[in-house]
Amino acid sequence: MIPIKIKKKTLDMTVEEMRNFSFAYIEKYAPSKQQLRTYLLKKYLRSRNVNINKKNITDLIEIVIDDLENNSFINDKYYSKSKAKNLIRKGNSINKIRKYLLSKGIRDSFVQDTIEEIRENNVDQDFFSAIKICKKKRIGPSREEGNRPLFYKKDIAILARSGFDFETSKKVMDLKKDEYLKIITLL
Repeated sequence: MIPIKIKKKTLDMTVEEMRNFSFAYIEKYAPSKQQLRTYLLKKYLRSRNVNINKKNITDLIEIVIDDLENNSFINDKYYSKSKAKNLIRKGNSINKIRKYLLSKGIRDSFVQDTIEEIRENNVDQDFFSAIKICKKKRIGPSREEGNRPLFYKKDIAILARSGFDFETSKKVMDLKKDEYLKIITLL
């Protein structure tokens, strides 16, 4: 019987392997730092590396993430701004954008900067986002005039679940059909 030599992984090999996994993940998903950290941790906890201490893996992950951040492969500030623009385009409220970014592990200071920038660029962003939601889901002013009173509470609830406050929802729901159509043509 021929003995099989098992090639032991050194820390240098593990770091290089982690970088390669990170590059592949960044290329495919453009993640935040926290998402990348979670991915690498799951990847290495699932692997069967017996000779590497599990406590050292988190230190290695931090080294790789710091290196990627220093070389501008990942940037949470840029991630925050790009995701916020994408979510605004889809019609999400500012509250929903804030909660989404915080759930992705973005620091609170970056989230606040992004929200302030949105408010500076667009005075009433939630109003226009609510109109986009009304158009997309065919609620509120996009309904026929005869059906609007019947579905008023349901439509307000849909807007509330989308993260809009009551004043904004009421303002959108009280729009006349012709005003709504004018605003839609501007968007």
